[in-house]
Amino acid sequence: MPSAAERTRTLVQSTCSAVLLVPGLGAARPEPLTPEVRTVGPDGDVYLVHPADSPVVRAATHAEADDLPAVLELTDVAPVSVPNRIRGRAWLSGWLTCVPGVAEPGRMMVRLELGDLSVDDLWGIETVSPEDFAGAAPDPLVEYEAELLQHLHAGHGDQMRSLWGLLDEHRAGAGAAVPLALDRFGFRVRFTREGSGSPADRSFDARFEFPEPVRDVAGLRREMHRLFDAAGE
Repeated sequence: MPSAAERTRTLVQSTCSAVLLVPGLGAARPEPLTPEVRTVGPDGDVYLVHPADSPVVRAATHAEADDLPAVLELTDVAPVSVPNRIRGRAWLSGWLTCVPGVAEPGRMMVRLELGDLSVDDLWGIETVSPEDFAGAAPDPLVEYEAELLQHLHAGHGDQMRSLWGLLDEHRAGAGAAVPLALDRFGFRVRFTREGSGSPADRSFDARFEFPEPVRDVAGLRREMHRLFDAAGE
């Protein structure tokens, strides 16, 4: 399974939504600010780009001791419609400083030096050290995952439903089977049984592990064909 550090790194470098929470910008609650760009440097620090006249840039420029406490909050939402659609959240706490002369005119890059990290996702709740985060790599499928899940959901409904046949007898049944998440280690599906009651109450997840981690989309296609072939036997 992917480590908590890898999962957090994947969220940071994905297209999931991100909000920078900076206390003390003239509001009773931390002011949410959405970075236009976010990247991770070789040392594990997170670099964010904001308009040069944004409150966070002004605050970081004038912060005492040249740093400003902040939290980058990431929210990962499934790219297909499923009950309980939020797949995970991560929080990266640290200190902001400006990095002049890097971003394009009218923009300013700020560096978030990390202190505390945590992730709450489909695997559970875990903390991550800045050192582990710096040493982790994002999942190689991260830039393709949303499109692949949408393709499976829209064009392979019968094959998805056939995966009910691979479940153990305690979870066997019939109903919807929606692709929920993909990574190099496996494929997670959200099953919803037929019957009365809310879809959330009738839903559960099952994960199908690949024999070996895949490295690219070609390897993923081979594993998905193998999985669907097994379900069709």
